[in-house]
Amino acid sequence: QLQLVETGGGSVQSGGSLTLSCVASGYSDGTKYHMCWFRQAPGKERERVAFFHSDGYANYADSVKGRFTISQGNSNNTLHLQMNNLKPEDTAKYFCAADGRFGQLWAGLGAYWGQGTQVTVSS
Repeated sequence: QLQLVETGGGSVQSGGSLTLSCVASGYSDGTKYHMCWFRQAPGKERERVAFFHSDGYANYADSVKGRFTISQGNSNNTLHLQMNNLKPEDTAKYFCAADGRFGQLWAGLGAYWGQGTQVTVSS
């Protein structure tokens, strides 16, 4: 059973930066997990923000390209999301998710989810 814990959310002004982190624990079966950041704002559908493939390549939503960077920590059990030039429309609860199945995670149907961390950007 994989556990995911997100940290790093907070409140910033427009143009500011935040770094979210997701620490994974509890895996021991040799599965190579893909990991992904999603976000959901009140009244809106969940949105895939940044995807980190187990082979190391990344994919971003158009809305965050050039502003957000997803990366893996040195210990390989930590996923970061560096968010620069934040905008009010980035306000949402951000979730870390993981799954060994690419398609499931891409579709937002990943097996493992964290509790989320709130990001609030004021204008």
